[in-house]
Amino acid sequence: MRHLVTLTLATMALAAGAAARAAQPAAREGNDFVLHDSDAAKDAHGAKASKLEPTKTDAAMRFIVIDKDKGPVKGVVISLAAPSGTKYYTDETDAEGYAEVLVPVGQKYELSYLSLGRRNIAATVSVTDEPKQNVKLTLRYKREMPPPFVMSGITFDTGKATIRSESEPRLDVVVDFMTHKRSARVEISGHTDNAGNPRANKALSEKRAQACRDYIISKGIDRSRLKAVGYGDEHPIAPNDTDDGRQKNRRIEAKEL
Repeated sequence: MRHLVTLTLATMALAAGAAARAAQPAAREGNDFVLHDSDAAKDAHGAKASKLEPTKTDAAMRFIVIDKDKGPVKGVVISLAAPSGTKYYTDETDAEGYAEVLVPVGQKYELSYLSLGRRNIAATVSVTDEPKQNVKLTLRYKREMPPPFVMSGITFDTGKATIRSESEPRLDVVVDFMTHKRSARVEISGHTDNAGNPRANKALSEKRAQACRDYIISKGIDRSRLKAVGYGDEHPIAPNDTDDGRQKNRRIEAKEL
């Protein structure tokens, strides 16, 4: 899996009827982009010409995502979070590392790379309230293999694979990730502590993983993109000699394949 993150590079923007604007990360907290004059954003596009046009109320945000050693990065989804909590997503970056999205003007956005169960802010950018803005941002990306996402809070009826309703918001995190990153395949794995019969524990862990997979499928995700597996007590993340440790080991994990 490719994973994010930390550093932002040069940026550019264009406001209709005025000089083009560029953005550079300011020397202050949050890697906050500050827009100023430039001339390169209006015609920005990736492998194909852009069909996205800014409007009076929406700015066209255009991104280039690069690895400093390997160049453009394909398959990255960028999330922009408004102060209200509303999120806007690009499609996955193309072979040129390019992706785009329309967002309302007059707001400050937190930019992050879409990741399974994690949210690391890469930068922030304030979009003015001027009409028909084109904003180009170049972001630096680091490829990593993150650990599996432990979906804490998923509960089942005792000894069964029936998911309790309070677990659904945690599973919806995976649904959201797979909805916006359409190329992603995910493994859902079930784990137990070492109490009881190992064979029965492994069978139960697999049934619970399958139940989680079936919930995600019910939300519109294609079955072929999901794998369910039960590991029983084979991969503990805490000692099994305390109640707290055993509770931590009884878990569901999600991992991008």
